Amino acid sequence: RLLREGKLDEREVEISVREKVKSGVEIFGSQGVEQLGVGFQNLLERMMPPRRRTVRCKVKEARELLQQEEAEGLLDEDRVVAEALERAQTAGIVFIDEIDKICMGTETGGRSGGPDVSREGVQRDLLPIIEGSTVNTRYGVVKTDHILFIAAGAFHVASPSDLIPELQGRFPIRVTLASLGREEFRRILREPRNALTRQYTALLATDGVTLRFTDDAIDAIARIAEEVNVRTQDIGARRLHTLFEKLLERPLFEAPDALQGELVVDAAFVQAQLEPLVADQDTSRFIL
Repeated sequence: RLLREGKLDEREVEISVREKVKSGVEIFGSQGVEQLGVGFQNLLERMMPPRRRTVRCKVKEARELLQQEEAEGLLDEDRVVAEALERAQTAGIVFIDEIDKICMGTETGGRSGGPDVSREGVQRDLLPIIEGSTVNTRYGVVKTDHILFIAAGAFHVASPSDLIPELQGRFPIRVTLASLGREEFRRILREPRNALTRQYTALLATDGVTLRFTDDAIDAIARIAEEVNVRTQDIGARRLHTLFEKLLERPLFEAPDALQGELVVDAAFVQAQLEPLVADQDTSRFIL
C-alpha cells in the first residue's frame, strides 16, 4: 500500500538489472554483402550470455527500470522490426538539410575541379537512393521507391540549378520560403519550451539571479534581429543566439559575485546594450 501511494519513492534500494552486452567483435563485409555482416554481428550478440548488474537507486527510479525491462521482454522484436521496415518503405520521409553545400561552385566557370569533384560525387551517390533503390541496413533491406525525399538549403552563393541535372529532376517541386520577420522572432522567443529566454533564465538561476524579460524587451530583440538580418546576412533564427550573447554578456560574467537578486531586461536595457552595435554596420557585420 505504501509503495502504491508513493510514500516509499525516496527510499534507496538495490536491484538487479539486465546489462546489454556487446559482442566486441566487428564484422566487415565487402561491397554488396553488408547485410550478411550485420547478420553475423547480431548472431554473436545473441550468443553472448546475458549479464546482470546491481544498481542502487531510489524506489521511484527502480520501478521505472524494472517496468522497462519487463516491457522489453514482452515485445516481439522480429515483429517490431518487420513493421518498422514496412512503415519506412511505405510512409517514410527523409529530410536532407543544407543540400546547397554540395552544389557545383559557379566560381570555376563550369569546370569540374578541386572541391567540385567531391561535391558532384556526393550528388551522384544520393541519386540512386532518391530515384529508388535497395538499401541495406542493420535491420534489413529497405526499398526507397516510395519514400518521400525533401531537400532544403539556404542557397546564398549557389542555386538549385547548380545541382547535377539528374538530381534536379528528382526534386520537381520547389518552394521559396520567406525570411523570418518581427512577428516570427517574437513567437520564437515566447512559444517554444526551450526558447532562448527560458534557457538564459535557467542558466542565470544556477547563480542565484532571477532573470525576467518584459514584453517590450522581446519586441525590441525581435526588431533588432530582423533589422540586422536585412542589413547584413540573413541567417534566420540563428541571429538570436548572437544577440543574446551580446545582450547578457555582462550579467553572465558578473554573476554570481557582483550580481545577485532579480535582473529585469526591458526595452531600455536592450537598446543600451545592442543599439550601439547595430548602428555601426561594420561592427554588427562581424559581431552580431
